[in-house]
Amino acid sequence: MRALYEKHRQVVLYIIFGGATTAVNFIFYVAASFGLGLDAWLSTAVAWVFAVIFAFATNKIYVFESKVRSKGGVAKEFSLFIGARIASGVINAVLMYVFVDRLSFNELLLFALCQIFVIVFNYVASKWFIFK
Repeated sequence: MRALYEKHRQVVLYIIFGGATTAVNFIFYVAASFGLGLDAWLSTAVAWVFAVIFAFATNKIYVFESKVRSKGGVAKEFSLFIGARIASGVINAVLMYVFVDRLSFNELLLFALCQIFVIVFNYVASKWFIFK
């Protein structure tokens, strides 16, 4: 079992921290949407900001174990990370707006489905472009 974990360590950690990021995203989404009564698209944006900050720290330190420590290097990683997250965040917000606010699909179901897409998209971007 240990050998299997070591072979797929990065993916396992990404899934674990991706799940934690999704939990952070979900908690802030529920707080914004149901607690503050914000529209789905705005609640998605608020939740996204908190999730991105959490994801950058955990991906850099634990998942991809980036050795970049210079201010310029970290700034570059962060800006690339933000760029990828903006792309996935915009797609997520548009999907929520169209399917929840306009077409009245189930809000929590659509939110969960969007998160699956976001996790896969962000893993590929992080592995191949940001923390390479």
